[in-house]
Amino acid sequence: MRAAGLLLGLTLALAACGGGGGEGGGADGAAGGELTELGKQLPAAIQQSREIKVGSDIAYAPVEFYENGNEVRGIDPDLAAAIGEKLGVKLTFTNTTFDGIIPALLSKRFDVIMSAMSVTKEREKEISFVAYFNAGTSILVRKGNPEGIQGLDDLCGKTVALQRGTTQEEVAKAQVAKCKASGRELKLLTFDRDTEALLQLKSGRASADMNDFPVAAYNAQTSGGGNDFEVVGAQIDAGPYGIGIRKEDAQLRAAIQAALKAAIADGSYDQVMSKWDVTAGALKTAEVSGAGTS
Repeated sequence: MRAAGLLLGLTLALAACGGGGGEGGGADGAAGGELTELGKQLPAAIQQSREIKVGSDIAYAPVEFYENGNEVRGIDPDLAAAIGEKLGVKLTFTNTTFDGIIPALLSKRFDVIMSAMSVTKEREKEISFVAYFNAGTSILVRKGNPEGIQGLDDLCGKTVALQRGTTQEEVAKAQVAKCKASGRELKLLTFDRDTEALLQLKSGRASADMNDFPVAAYNAQTSGGGNDFEVVGAQIDAGPYGIGIRKEDAQLRAAIQAALKAAIADGSYDQVMSKWDVTAGALKTAEVSGAGTS
């Protein structure tokens, strides 16, 4: 889910948000330099390679997105760069689809996940997290809100498009049951990428899209010069984003937590929050969760 704070002087069009869904498509989140004292807490293999491989669905502006073809930009890459500087290593982003990102982490395709992933009890059964941001779900509708949608109950009898495997899908599925009980069916259209869901909304094939607040607000501000969409209602179920790490990787988790705490302490974390106008989503504790065995 996503933040409460907002956004943004970027003029990136909706098409530029594309990406998430291929293999490869990586970009450096931090330039590898001399290993720092914190970096010496990393596992030996990462100390040797000076690289932490990051799995991400790079199609979720402004959290992570492609610019100028293959350059990875956004809140997550900037925070990854700050963490990398504290460790003296490079964080390299690898593009993948969101609904398969946890299995890919568990199969060791990369070292960590940094992909606007909300911390949930279900996900904590599989992996651990270091929390770094706070956000909630928002409802995005066509500009002018022609169907008068203000909250979840207004979605009954309508069609909603969203990205599969997300927290928004869980929220929407719970609402499907509620709408069914009222006799007004809620139909869900799910896609690999949020950009595909937004096209359904823009074309009128869906009445709403649901995604994290910074993303919803970003698209409302940038798509069609701000004439395509608008955000309605209050945020739903705000909670933390987490850097996802395999449960057994305690040494890597501790080093990343320490690096994030150092970035918070010296103000480089706040610089990223201010750059992207998401200061209301800032977290100051870098708490670990899900670290126990499953």
